[in-house]
Parts: sequence; structure tokens; C-alpha cells
Amino acid sequence: MNRRKLLALSGALAAATLSGCTGSGQADPTTQTDTETTTATPTEMTETPTEEPPNGEPSVDDDRLAALASGNAEFALDLHAHLASEQGGNQFLSPYSISVALAMTYAGARGDTREQMEDVLHYTLGEDIHPAFSDLQRSLGKRETATDPVDGSEVDAFQLAVANTLWGREGYPFSEEYLARLEEHYGAGLRRADFTGDPEGERTRINDWVADQTEDRIQDLLPRDSISPQTVLVLTNAIYFMAGWFHEFDPEKTADGTFTALDGSESTVPLMRQELKTQYADLPGAQAVELPYVGEEVSMVLILPDEGTFEEYEQNLDASRLFGVFEELRTSIGDLVFPKFEFETEVQLSKALSDLGMPAPFGAGADFSGMVAGGDGGLHIDEVFHKSFVSVDEEGTEAAAATGVLVEESLPPSWGELRFDRPFLFAIRDRPTDAVLFLGRVVDAGEAQGSE
Repeated sequence: MNRRKLLALSGALAAATLSGCTGSGQADPTTQTDTETTTATPTEMTETPTEEPPNGEPSVDDDRLAALASGNAEFALDLHAHLASEQGGNQFLSPYSISVALAMTYAGARGDTREQMEDVLHYTLGEDIHPAFSDLQRSLGKRETATDPVDGSEVDAFQLAVANTLWGREGYPFSEEYLARLEEHYGAGLRRADFTGDPEGERTRINDWVADQTEDRIQDLLPRDSISPQTVLVLTNAIYFMAGWFHEFDPEKTADGTFTALDGSESTVPLMRQELKTQYADLPGAQAVELPYVGEEVSMVLILPDEGTFEEYEQNLDASRLFGVFEELRTSIGDLVFPKFEFETEVQLSKALSDLGMPAPFGAGADFSGMVAGGDGGLHIDEVFHKSFVSVDEEGTEAAAATGVLVEESLPPSWGELRFDRPFLFAIRDRPTDAVLFLGRVVDAGEAQGSE
């Protein structure tokens, strides 16, 4: 279903919901005007905040899903803060996509490699992380439909598609137990790939799959030469989301305005505007507003730190404080002015993940023996590629992301050139028993040339 058609259908559903649910806590769109009203402003409707930011927890009853949501938020904010401090500029990630791709990799990790991944990715559930991700994906799938308030039928609310696939080197002896676990919990089947004979062709094949899963929004996830004959496995996740606002913005009210960037520079951008009843919070150091999508089960939460405090607020935002923001949201009415925007983010995450505390998976000593039949080691993560896209306008939001984890065979360590041009010892041994059959030395190779 294309963007315009889906957003038109979801807009019609939102209108039907609003007209059929007067008194439900949502604003009647006929009351949303540009004229002044006697309604109290959001700030007037909230209590004076305490000095300390609120703390909170995920609002889910299932303990396993709550642990997953909390851990994923911790990882998301850790990674966001690290990349923001290192790279600056606009940034958009799918921590869900990254975490799923790395969870599939983690399923084969052992020893220090596994422990470091647990710590950095906040996988507090151990082996239960895999069924938890499976439960979450099933739960997310239920958000795609909503009930039409007019006739009670089930209709498309928005589009949310998640896909996982493994690409494994032809002939490589992957553990059947490992593959079965990923198939069961992630729906990730194994596709054999000729990484040795046609690495560029397989790279194109993987990129084409990603583009197809993301409505062509994510192109060329894996850059040229990222696949090599040493590549053993590529684990991919792709996610695509498109939804219409429950309260759409009127395009006729969109007008150019000034946006002040972090460095103080100003630019002219299209600013959308509407008066609406929605969830709002006046917090210590920030204000927040929630914009629900059609169906009202998925939303965008906007956080506006106090002027001049953005970087400090961002760096101090952890999962507990983020959930605290969610818990403080209350129904309120006000004017919202919000820019249209669209951009992409492309990152390679090996350095960031190593800096955060998991260098072991990327080194030659990594232990991913759980991926291999017989438990042999010799594999490491070469790189984690992530690419994302977001577009926000009067109708709604389109977002897509993909993650690719490249696993390679570790090459034997190289000693460079070793020149036996001076005295040396040598032994002839029986390898299974280490029995020394012969032992000798050469101190003058000139005298040891024999006779022809």
C-alpha cells in the first residue's frame, strides 16, 4: 500500500473515531481553530514541577517484556548519547533494529564475548531475551489494525513491518541448534550465499532485500567491499513504519518560520501548527507533548529542553527519566508549532559499541562458537552497519531502518617475515603425543649444504 493511500485511509479512520467518540478525551476537530480561546494553557493546567526529573518504569504488566523494554531503552540512550557527542548533527536511529540484529548474534556468543554484549546491550534476561523479542514482535504486529467506530470492522491503522534474515556462507557448518533458535524466535531463515566466489554479487543481493523490506527507503545498507571472502554470516534486520496522525495538521496553516540550531545559527523552515487536546507534561528542565497516530496505541513523544540546556539534558537522559516523562503526560490543550523534516542517518557501530564496553566481539579472540557445529571458534564481528530514514509532515510519519551485522572468520595472526639466517634449533615430533623423534640445531648453514 502506498504512502498517500494508507495515510488517507488512516485519516478517514481518525475522523470517524473523533466524530463517534465525543467525550472520549480527544478533541473535537471542529473546535481546533487559530482564534484565541478561554481554555487554560498547558502550563496553567499542570502542577508546579519538583526540582528533580521524574523517574518511571515501562507500562507493561508482563515482567519479561518490561525487562526487555527497559534494557532496550537504556541501550538506546547510551548509544544515542555516545554518537551525539562524537558526531553531532541530526540523528535518527532504530535501537530496536540494532538490538534485534545483535540479539541474533548474541545467541551464538560465549564467554567474555557474551558477557560484554549482555552489559552493553542491557540483555538482563539471559536466554529469555530471545522469546522476549519474539513476544514483542507479535505484540507490535497487533498494532497495525484498529476497530472502525462506525461499523466495528477491523481496518488498517498503519503499516509496521519487521523482517529478519541470515545470509550464510555456502558449505559453512553452522550449528543446527543456533539456526533453529533464530528461526523460532526471530523468523530468521538461513539463505546460503557465495561470499567466497561472488562477494559483491551477494552484497547487492542483501541490499536489494533490505530495500524491498523498507519500501526502498533504505538503499545500499552494506557499502562496497564490506563483504569479503572471509565473511561467514550476515545477520540483517529491517523495519518499516508509516502512520497518519490521529490529529492531522492542516497544510494551509503551515508557514515558514525561524528555527534556531544548536550552534545558534538560524534557518527558515516550514512550521506546522494546530491547537489540539493531547497529552502534555511540564517537567523540571523540559516540556513534553505526545502526538498519537491513528489507533492511538503508537505515538511520537516530543521533548523540548529549556532553552540553552539541550546538551546537558540530552546527556543526562536515561531510561528511568524517559519513562518518567511518559508517566507525567496528562491530557491538556494548547497550540503546537512543529517543523516538517526529513533526513537519513548512516553509521558504522563497531567503534561506538567497543567504546561503550564490548570490544571483545570485534577482536580476533571473540567467541561465537555457539554459531558453529562442533563448537569451534574463530569468528568475530567485522562491522555493524545501520541506516535509517524519517519523514514527518502534516499527514503523519514514515520511518525505516535496517541493521546488518557482518561476521567473519578470524585470520591466523601474522608474524610478518621470520628469517632463519642465524643459528636455530629444530625438532621432529609426533603431534598427537608430542613425542620428540629427532632434535637438532643448525649453527652454520654453510657447512650444512650436503653433497650433490
